[in-house]
Amino acid sequence: MSESTMSAAGEAPGLAAVSHTAAAEMHAQDSESESEESEMAEAPARDSAAEIPVTSNGEDVKHMMTGGPTLKETRIVSSSYGNPSEGIIEAEPYRGGLKSIQSGPVVITDDISKNIALEKLEQVKKWSISTYKCTRQVLSERLGRGSKTVDLELESQIEILRDTKKRYENLLRLARQMATQFYQVVQTQRQLGDAFGELSVKSLELHEEFGYNAETQKLLCKNGETLLGAINFFISSVNTLVNKTIEDTLIAVKHYENARIEYDAYRTDLEELNLGPRDAVTIPKIEQSQLQFQIHKEKFDKLRGSVSVKLKFLDENKIKVMHNQLLLFHNAVSAYFAGNQHQLEQVLKQFHIKLKAPGSDGPSWLEEQ
Repeated sequence: MSESTMSAAGEAPGLAAVSHTAAAEMHAQDSESESEESEMAEAPARDSAAEIPVTSNGEDVKHMMTGGPTLKETRIVSSSYGNPSEGIIEAEPYRGGLKSIQSGPVVITDDISKNIALEKLEQVKKWSISTYKCTRQVLSERLGRGSKTVDLELESQIEILRDTKKRYENLLRLARQMATQFYQVVQTQRQLGDAFGELSVKSLELHEEFGYNAETQKLLCKNGETLLGAINFFISSVNTLVNKTIEDTLIAVKHYENARIEYDAYRTDLEELNLGPRDAVTIPKIEQSQLQFQIHKEKFDKLRGSVSVKLKFLDENKIKVMHNQLLLFHNAVSAYFAGNQHQLEQVLKQFHIKLKAPGSDGPSWLEEQ
């Protein structure tokens, strides 16, 4: 072997070792460059996540959470020595999340609902106490144990009014019954007149006789309708007096009687408290009872005066209305049975009563009752 060959052979191992070391250094530099490039790629994402603006209403935060880029959670993945991925930072979606912030006015309803509930509860409490006191007062009066405030003059007027209402209701019932029965008589007279008229045409030997009766029945039917108009007006006026005017007054009387019961109930309660001992516990109760008694006394006096006035005006109105209606009824009935057709028509004109035109399509006055 020549010297040149041995020299080349002796230097070859050294070159191989040097090349292997250079390759290792180049591999390490490549790994470091890849790690730096990975960090540089992740830096904008971290910078953008760190620079999220925050405003007072939270809209920007909400936008970034919903429509913007997803916030990432970074972690370092450990691996064994020599793994090519060693030192690489991986990213995963952030699972914690931020709660969305709602903006707008805040309405507190708990306090409002609580106040309404307390007011209703207080109203129910007052109503229960008042009902209990009034019920106790009524029972004590019926059993003869409690005292009752009585206005003798006003009570007698109220009793007369109730008795008058019952009598007028009976009068109204009889007048309606008379109108119904008389209406049937008038219809029968009309049919009888038509039958007489047909027979007067077909029976030549009795033409005049049938004709006279036909004319008489038709005249009675016409006068009967006039009388029915007067009776109908009488019924309508009495019905208004009984079921409107008198009934309204009796409703006011009912309110007065309820106020009287409340007044006596609180009066009895105050008297019982005054008979008991006076100490730090009972004195506030007495003062409260005195206040309630005064309130109900004023209400009772006010309604008593109102009922007295209503009874006075009702009596005057009743006399005026019944005077006219009784005069109408008497004159109409007398003129009808006397056969005075002219007087019967004058009665209707006097009281401005208009009869329904014959053959009209509207319902009769009896059908309207």
